[in-house]
Amino acid sequence: MTTAGDIMHRGAQWIPAHETLDRAAQLMRELNVGALPISDENERLCGILTDRDIVVGCVAMGHDPAKVTAGEMAKGTPRWIDADADVGEVLHEMQEHQIRRLPVIRDKRLVGMISEADLARHLAGDQIASWAESVYARTTPR
Repeated sequence: MTTAGDIMHRGAQWIPAHETLDRAAQLMRELNVGALPISDENERLCGILTDRDIVVGCVAMGHDPAKVTAGEMAKGTPRWIDADADVGEVLHEMQEHQIRRLPVIRDKRLVGMISEADLARHLAGDQIASWAESVYARTTPR
């Protein structure tokens, strides 16, 4: 059985909710990632911040990324998966919620992230096609 822990990218790091978006952008650059899980003061997942969130939700709105915190950008219920979950559960969670990145948790601690690239490296072509079709499906016509 292939698990979330088998396909995840190790070394993921939290961005504390109180950190500013300019610091988040610097950390994304240092880690060469496009998303960071946001942690509360108890190191529990409270959201995910993407590079797009910073650009569209902050900079394009005329806000200063040095004054807006990661926590202010956290919206909705964050999704995650246990490291021991079967890859089928990973795909279901990502498809069901139309998400492209999924934090991996073991013993209430962040141990990795699963992204589109991780799926592409570890799954069969038909699994990737099915996942992409559901995650990128339009919910309303253009």
